Parts: sequence; C-alpha cells; structure tokens
Amino acid sequence: MAIEKWLAITSVGLFAMFAGEMISVYNFMNTVSEDAVVAQGFSPDPKLIQFVSIGVAPAGILAAVAFIMSRNYGSKQVGSLIIIGGIILLAGNVVSYSMIDSIRDSYVTDSVKYLPLLFIILSAPVMGVGASLILKRKKHPKKRFF
Repeated sequence: MAIEKWLAITSVGLFAMFAGEMISVYNFMNTVSEDAVVAQGFSPDPKLIQFVSIGVAPAGILAAVAFIMSRNYGSKQVGSLIIIGGIILLAGNVVSYSMIDSIRDSYVTDSVKYLPLLFIILSAPVMGVGASLILKRKKHPKKRFF
C-alpha cells in the first residue's frame, strides 16, 4: 500500500478521535452536577483548543498531504478515505452542536457555541477534496506510432 493511503487512513482515525473527544466533553458538560469536585475548576475553552490541536489539525494536514501526493493520478481509495473523514467530522460536530441547548450557562462560551459550527462548515471542503480525487482521470501516456 502506498504511503498516501496510510496517511489517509491515519487522518480518518484522527478525525474519529476528534469527533469522540468533542462528543465526550460536551456530554461531560451536560451530565456534571454543580457540586462535583471535578467540575469546580473546569473551563471548556482550553480543552477545546487542546482537542483541536491534537485531533483535527493533524488530521487535516495528513489529509492534505495525502491529497497532494495523489492529485496527479487520482485515487479512489484515498479519495474515499478523505470523504469518510469528512463525514465523521460532520457527524461528530452535528452531535456536539445538538448538545449545546442542554449545557449549563456557566459552561457556554463562544468557543463552545461556534467551534462545532466551524467544523461543520469545514467538513464540506474536506469531502470536496476527496471527491475530486475520485473523479480525477488517470493520465495515460501518449502512444507514439512512428
């Protein structure tokens, strides 16, 4: 298997990890009680920045490198893996965004409200890049008859 396929597989894993992290922190903010010792010093903004820096940023970079490596000849496998990563990113952030209404007001900040929306919007270009790899026709060498 070529290296760009492994990069695309790794990016799918990182997209899934980011979606899981977002869902888990939003679920934590929904279910934690006010008198819990764990929640007394909890601030969601640093956690969200941490999840972006260890999850979706490397996933986007790996997907971009896989795209750059295979853009000249196109690859259905790499393109479909990038599309799957975009779908996972979209689904995870839709679930996270749906939890915002039930979060206590003390945890709702601008990043809690707008970060899922940002990545819902950014999942469309990720899927578009993957679709462009699937639709790319392979270049055939010109035949010289004489």
